[in-house]
Amino acid sequence: METDGKIWLYDVLNAIMEIESFFLDQPKTFEIYKTDIRTKRALERNVEIIGESLNRILKLDPTIQITYSRQIVNTRNRIIHGYDSVSDEVMWGIVVKHLPVLQAEVELLLQEF
Repeated sequence: METDGKIWLYDVLNAIMEIESFFLDQPKTFEIYKTDIRTKRALERNVEIIGESLNRILKLDPTIQITYSRQIVNTRNRIIHGYDSVSDEVMWGIVVKHLPVLQAEVELLLQEF
């Protein structure tokens, strides 16, 4: 993967770490998330960054295997173009289900460079 791809992988990793930092001083629960508008908006912004980075990576190397990458890119598109139809449940599902897998895969890919 080219240098740009590595930069985009780091962008994904940094956005994941930032999302995790939102829960350092409070429990990581759906109930807290859905009532905290600042955390919701910050999470959406970081998912936009992750989705855009993954989209660029997939364009650079369509054969790269990143689980849920297409779904995260699609979520990014929904946040940007259909912001009024973004569900708290979908966003929370990304946080608890997809981001841990994505983080592990990105860290492995970065070790290959």
